[in-house]
Amino acid sequence: MNMAQATAGPQGNGGQVAMSATSVKQMLGTSGNQQKAKPTGPTKEFLTFRLGAEEYGIDILRVQEIRSYEVPTRIANSPHFIKGVVNLRGVIVPVVDLRIKLGCEKVEYNDFTVVIVLNVKGRVVGAVVDSVSDVLELPEADLKSSPEMNNTAADNAYVTGIASVGERMLIMMDIQALMSSPDMGLMDQPN
Repeated sequence: MNMAQATAGPQGNGGQVAMSATSVKQMLGTSGNQQKAKPTGPTKEFLTFRLGAEEYGIDILRVQEIRSYEVPTRIANSPHFIKGVVNLRGVIVPVVDLRIKLGCEKVEYNDFTVVIVLNVKGRVVGAVVDSVSDVLELPEADLKSSPEMNNTAADNAYVTGIASVGERMLIMMDIQALMSSPDMGLMDQPN
């Protein structure tokens, strides 16, 4: 079963599909997308997702669950990349559209659009992405540093590296640093 089949399956919670990170890992781990050989040395697990034509990876330990997209309640005067808030079992969760935040050319909401619910520094935050791909266990040695770029050329402060998995290039992202950055306005900043 792939993520498209999961989001098209039976829905609970008022029409919303919600899966824990463990459920996603179990579901996607049985697909043919994972590496065949068991990596040697220290490894890390990443949830991979798509934003436009690019594929990103984030630390699976930051993921609380994955939900189908529901239109959030807009908050007045919030930045354009903060879509609003949703009520997640009694917790008010801000929802950030990573496609807008990271400058994707096209932002389209469809059946594959999902919200990755993250736990960042003890706060629950939602991140809208085009789709979730799979969970990968990668050797730390396979994670390469991101290329150095002129500060005016690109803001890659939240890119921790690049990984090649077969024909795929994954952009590894520090989602905690991104979500807790001052320009997001989601976390209390130290004085």
